Amino acid sequence: MCEQRCDDCCLEIQRPVVGGRKFAFVSAVAEREYKDLPKDVQNDFGKDLRRIQYGQDPERPIKSLTESVGTGAIELIINGSPAFRCVYVAKFADMVVVLHSFVKTTNRSDRHAMQVAEERMKELKHELRKMGYRV
Repeated sequence: MCEQRCDDCCLEIQRPVVGGRKFAFVSAVAEREYKDLPKDVQNDFGKDLRRIQYGQDPERPIKSLTESVGTGAIELIINGSPAFRCVYVAKFADMVVVLHSFVKTTNRSDRHAMQVAEERMKELKHELRKMGYRV
């Protein structure tokens, strides 16, 4: 946990998985964002995140966000009206970590959402370093 012991910036590993990677939200805010998505969207993203935990490819389309968010950041995509996105990273500490989930509001890249995900990636790396991981 960070020095402030706040809920909004601390990595908390939530679901250890036998035979797969651990799962976590990067923060309580990231978890709330995910849980604020419609239940069917949560279920669809959840199935793909579980597949990723076990080393399988997701069923939904994905996009690398290495250039805009950081190395290893991936975006799960649900297109439609509205469209939804879930940004995660599975590169560090044998974990799948959700950085940001949101409703896509533009046909272009959502700059604000990418900035949020980038900042959370920095927070994740900071927390992992404090836990003794090399990132």
